[in-house]
Amino acid sequence: MRVERPWGWYEELTEGPAYKVKRLLVRAGCQLSLQRHRHRSESWTVVDGTGDLLCGEQWHQARAGVMLTIPRGAIHRARGGDRNLIILEVQHGDDLREDDIERLQDDYGRVIN
Repeated sequence: MRVERPWGWYEELTEGPAYKVKRLLVRAGCQLSLQRHRHRSESWTVVDGTGDLLCGEQWHQARAGVMLTIPRGAIHRARGGDRNLIILEVQHGDDLREDDIERLQDDYGRVIN
């Protein structure tokens, strides 16, 4: 099932008792909210497109094959470049609900915690 967001969309591919796998598309020129999670870590693998990935205070250039580990509680964001950015996201943790997002900045007027 595809879930539309202002920055693009995501699809849940599979899940187990302590993991979930999603595919995200971040549209060119758009970005996720600046966020962190209390209950999960994430691993991002870029499968296509261009852009930038932030974890903590360090930006990484996003291109196919780039992998990024995001520890629980780390501030992070993904930004599409001149092409749509497609990311495979693996979440690990004891609570993988979608509402475990603390937004620190958001371009689309969504609730900031």
